[in-house]
Amino acid sequence: MSGANSSSLTPGSFILNGVPGLEAAHVWISLPFCFMYIVAVVGNCGLIYLISHEEALHRPMYYLLALLSFTDVTLCTTTVPNMLCIFWLNLKEIDFNACLAQMFFVHMLTGMESGVLMLMALDRYAAICYPLRYSAILSNPVIAKAGLVTFLRGVILVIPFTFLTKRLPYCRGNFIPHTYCDHMSVAKVSCGNFKINAIYGLMVALLIGMFDICCIFMSYTMILRAVMSLSSSDARYKAFSTCTSHICAIVITYVPAFFTFFTHRFGGHSIPHHIHIIVANLYLVLPPTMNPIVYGVKTKQIREGVIRFLLGDKIVFTQDK
Repeated sequence: MSGANSSSLTPGSFILNGVPGLEAAHVWISLPFCFMYIVAVVGNCGLIYLISHEEALHRPMYYLLALLSFTDVTLCTTTVPNMLCIFWLNLKEIDFNACLAQMFFVHMLTGMESGVLMLMALDRYAAICYPLRYSAILSNPVIAKAGLVTFLRGVILVIPFTFLTKRLPYCRGNFIPHTYCDHMSVAKVSCGNFKINAIYGLMVALLIGMFDICCIFMSYTMILRAVMSLSSSDARYKAFSTCTSHICAIVITYVPAFFTFFTHRFGGHSIPHHIHIIVANLYLVLPPTMNPIVYGVKTKQIREGVIRFLLGDKIVFTQDK
């Protein structure tokens, strides 16, 4: 009997309302997101192609960059096409199981993105603090295992979201005031007690986010100590300049993430809901859009590879020191 009641309170589908309060502006809101999505797909796929085909880029730093690009393009593809269908075609309905699948991939991939940024910080630490042992420390098998562990961490920690959400009864309707299926946005539609969802979601955010941020902070603390110990100002500048692209990627990723996390929990009534939704979407689209641009502008080897690909010029690649 309870099983019958539980199944009767599980909706066949949800309705994603887009950006509540700004329905009339959906088309205009969609334009920058569409542009960013195109840039993200072209830029990240281009980076992956370039790294896989240019022998000079077959180094740990660029392997991790390729992994970040793959994660980014998959993440924004999980949400943006569906969002554009809502904005352009008014296709707001999403199957219940498809919603759970989207929720899983969004949270798993954001966790993986954070993990890859942490691995890239460790890569810069090894390159600057142990330059003579860099290739031995970060060999190809080590990079592959680190990437696999990062992926498995996201899967293991995020997959309970789907079961915790699926167990909830949904008797308040099936309207979700969002453009994609976020864990807490779906749970709040429920008429049941979703306190466990909230607690577990906070635990996962702390386990993934705080661990990665602590590792990044410790890596850059050691990097600064190593750089400041160099006698030449030119050597200090050259050593730290190899980190600028990664620092930009960290800022681009974590600033909207922190805004979304803290306002969702502590400033929900003081900030309009449509601001939450727009920033939450920027959190998923902005890093995939900007990372290829930042690395393309800041990294000499990638600039040379792009020019060589576009113009067919024979360029001699130089190695970062």
